[in-house]
Amino acid sequence: MTEQLPIFDEELIRRYDRQGPRYTSYPTAVQFTETFGNAQYLEHARASHAVAEPVPLSLYFHIPFCATVCYYCGCNKIVTKNRAHTIAYLESLHREVEHQGQLFDRARPVAQLHWGGGTPTFLAEDQMQALMDHTRRHFSLLDHDAGEYSIEIDPRTVDPAKVTFLRRLGFNRLSLGVQDFEPAVQRAVNRLQSEEQTLAVMQAARDCRFTSISVDLIYGLPLQSVESFDRTLDKIVAANPDRISVFNYAHLPSMFKTQRQINEHELPAPQVKLNILRHAITKLIDAGYVYIGMDHFAKPDDELAIAQREGTLSRNFQGYATHGECDIVGLGVSSIGRIGNSYSQNERDLERYCQRVDDEGLAVFRGITLNADDQLRRRVINELICHFQLERDRFGVDFDRYFADEIEALSGMAADGLLEIDGRWLRVRPAGRLLIRNICMVFDRYLNEATEAGRRFSKVI
Repeated sequence: MTEQLPIFDEELIRRYDRQGPRYTSYPTAVQFTETFGNAQYLEHARASHAVAEPVPLSLYFHIPFCATVCYYCGCNKIVTKNRAHTIAYLESLHREVEHQGQLFDRARPVAQLHWGGGTPTFLAEDQMQALMDHTRRHFSLLDHDAGEYSIEIDPRTVDPAKVTFLRRLGFNRLSLGVQDFEPAVQRAVNRLQSEEQTLAVMQAARDCRFTSISVDLIYGLPLQSVESFDRTLDKIVAANPDRISVFNYAHLPSMFKTQRQINEHELPAPQVKLNILRHAITKLIDAGYVYIGMDHFAKPDDELAIAQREGTLSRNFQGYATHGECDIVGLGVSSIGRIGNSYSQNERDLERYCQRVDDEGLAVFRGITLNADDQLRRRVINELICHFQLERDRFGVDFDRYFADEIEALSGMAADGLLEIDGRWLRVRPAGRLLIRNICMVFDRYLNEATEAGRRFSKVI
């Protein structure tokens, strides 16, 4: 593994800053089709056992409820203060857990579990306990900390006592949404969250021995400046989380209605946004964090950094991950799974999700079965986006012949200093690490189709 220290080349960033996928999957969700449904999903679930050694499982639960709306958010969510709205959803989710559990051998341990949202901590404690107990009845959850069991939390919805409850429930990792500590920025995006609330949650997590604490920040929000974001970074670095994500705010109000509440005139200018990013990268690296890739930083002894050094890091719909060998079972409205050489997504509309689970036990409404070319390109993209290099003779094909057009397209990037093709290796150079999505896009054979169809992606920077 080469040293992961990126170089911020502003001229190159400006030249290559275009829209493109984040490659949490390949093919991306744009290629999912509605010809893939419950029947196809069942075929792949059965086939996942027809191998010499079935892989462990990863369970992803989508909890879509939020008490308030954050204007920047593009997630599938239901904004309500009425907790009664969770009752019918959880009944359907329990039913789906039961049906999904019947598809997978209990000998397959759940190595990874993640509750995302929405705001999973919107649920009452008895609801959370019941969902975890029900999951344990139908899947083989681990009774120790060898698994990676994580939950996304909004610090405004928990106190130290609830953090302790989450630990007893079986979670050993927390992901906290912060975004920005500046009061003016918080008011502009309708997320009022005090520094004291956040730090109290982090301390409580340490006190009850959570093994990893992750914090999410966003740059490019209204009223942000280098100086204001630096104040947030100072507080986060002092709080010493294990992982920090610094996400680019993609303003797409035509796609996400809540973003229309944001005053576009208050968004930082492109140059300011670049300056914020450059400052954040420098500050976090100087503070001892390892640049994992794209938006992610981790301490050198964190599992993400270790997996990257050992060549086992992978990427999925939750971002960078350490359990790439797992089959992912998506549970809940809009959740995405990956079983064998397939991706599948549940119904995105809450009512349709509940109705289909109640009628059929499953609610898959679209997906894709990967062909041999898809699988090969997925491996190539995963190696590049996770490890910034690949050994070209390890893919079972004559790499340079199979990807002749792609190698030619990369020659311009090589001339610009983004990468080098040397002997058996294709290596991303420090100036190319912030533009890794651009390099991966060269190997995406569907990208032109998606662009022509009018699909909009976020900017790479």
